[in-house]
Amino acid sequence: MTAVLGVSAHYHDAAAALVMGGRIVAAQHEERLSRIKNDASLPRRAIDAVLALGGIAARDLDAVVFYENPYAKLERVLLGTLRAFPRSLAQFPRALGSQLGGKIWVVDALADALRIPRVRIELVRHHQAHAASAFYCSSFERAAVMVVDAVGEAACTSLWDAGPEGLRELTHIDYPHSLGLFYAAITAYLGFEVNDGEYKVMGLSAYGRPTRREEMARLLRVGSDGSYELGLDYFDRFTRTELGYGKKLVELLGPARSPHERWDLTTHRDQAYADIARSAQEALEEALVAIARESKRRTGADALCLAGGVALNAVANRRIAREAGFAQVFVQPAAGDAGGALGAAILGALARGSPRPQPLLGADLGVSVTGAPVATHARALGLIALPLTDVPAAIADALAARELVAWVHGRCEWGPRALGFRSILARADDASMRERLNRAVKKREPFRPFAPAVLEADATRWFAGGANAMTPFMTTVADVLRPEALPAVTHVDGTARVQTVPATTALGALLTTLKHRGDLPVVLNTSLNGPGEPMVATATDALSFFVRHGVDRMIIDDVMLTRPE
Repeated sequence: MTAVLGVSAHYHDAAAALVMGGRIVAAQHEERLSRIKNDASLPRRAIDAVLALGGIAARDLDAVVFYENPYAKLERVLLGTLRAFPRSLAQFPRALGSQLGGKIWVVDALADALRIPRVRIELVRHHQAHAASAFYCSSFERAAVMVVDAVGEAACTSLWDAGPEGLRELTHIDYPHSLGLFYAAITAYLGFEVNDGEYKVMGLSAYGRPTRREEMARLLRVGSDGSYELGLDYFDRFTRTELGYGKKLVELLGPARSPHERWDLTTHRDQAYADIARSAQEALEEALVAIARESKRRTGADALCLAGGVALNAVANRRIAREAGFAQVFVQPAAGDAGGALGAAILGALARGSPRPQPLLGADLGVSVTGAPVATHARALGLIALPLTDVPAAIADALAARELVAWVHGRCEWGPRALGFRSILARADDASMRERLNRAVKKREPFRPFAPAVLEADATRWFAGGANAMTPFMTTVADVLRPEALPAVTHVDGTARVQTVPATTALGALLTTLKHRGDLPVVLNTSLNGPGEPMVATATDALSFFVRHGVDRMIIDDVMLTRPE
């Protein structure tokens, strides 16, 4: 049986994935095990975890595939900085050091870590790994594939034609013209952390008006054929790389927002920043729709698969689905750099004659809490631990009492969204639960929404359009049909990033129990982590979370934890 390990590392969100016998066996983010948010280091813990889940030793792997070519990336960085000399003089040592650190030696590092011959380590192109993760996790026989991110080796956007014969690249747009870097620069300008705060810009945009379209047209010019280019004078890639934007952008938009100030959208100043977020979001959407239409024209496909960090922009994904001309659009749950590890593993397996994997129907691909001595450890911490015979009923009772419930069971999620395996649940019909959750646990900006989970069969009762290929993984948004009934999960623009749930899953069983009781069959579902923390993975992480954060009760598999009175 062919076994291939895929690895992503050394940019952000490092991960490992294992494909065996044409089956996706495991996929794990390093941050969830190291407890370092967006951990970019060589994912040694994640590698050990997926190998253990597959029951295989490193020496028995047929190949290890890294998700990009570091030598090609080094060439692009060197040529780019040399061409920009002398402006790039200050940046040159940092750029060179970044590439000559862990990145260029990743083949040797993997061979040493796994104790396997160097010849068994292979490289694929960054966008090729993304494209593979998108198409081969879908249910489509043939599709157009669109990869949009900050930058791979050189490509920032690429279009592919995918089918039984494999992946064929149609065209690409290279660095420095990057939609990912455009959005990252706006993210930094608004005071958020790049590679972590882009979703905050997306949430903030709903509070703004597109009053800065003319300015955005100077930053990003889009052709009708999907081609685009940045107004490079407004971006600073050489002296302010941690920000990405230059002094000319500040002259255009006004002073950048400090990252340390509290948000108050009742003020004219913060409303102006919300308008910039909305204008940037719409500019991004228009570019993505134009690119998607071009991919439709070139391929004639009925389905579209998206990957790359920009594909996690759920608001843009809905607009693509509505306007680009495709019958179906799919975004796998880990569309960012972590997903490149899975794409690399799939490519390595297919190259060795393995069959195409089955469509990815669930995201529970990481480490498990099943069998952990939860009750013993909880009691040692002074907690009350009670065994449960009916977990859905216990959670339904807690939700009826308007409690915040942390739920941990089975294997952890693949991707940035909590999908019911490492979740905090609350009532969706009580706006005060949203406020309490923010106050007691999340401590988030006031403009960031929480998401609802609903049974697939009930989705059309609550959300426009019902279930589609993206809703199982929360990679799109939908209009809320009865926003007054779901105030805790309805965003200010009347939408929600909905998760549709099969009745056969544990979360589906909970929603079914609520429905049979005559209670609201929609729950608020958010990730089980505090501010600045990765999502919980292990039972130990879960216990630590419960001790430190103000949820009312936690259920780990079939053990319910509460605090003494």
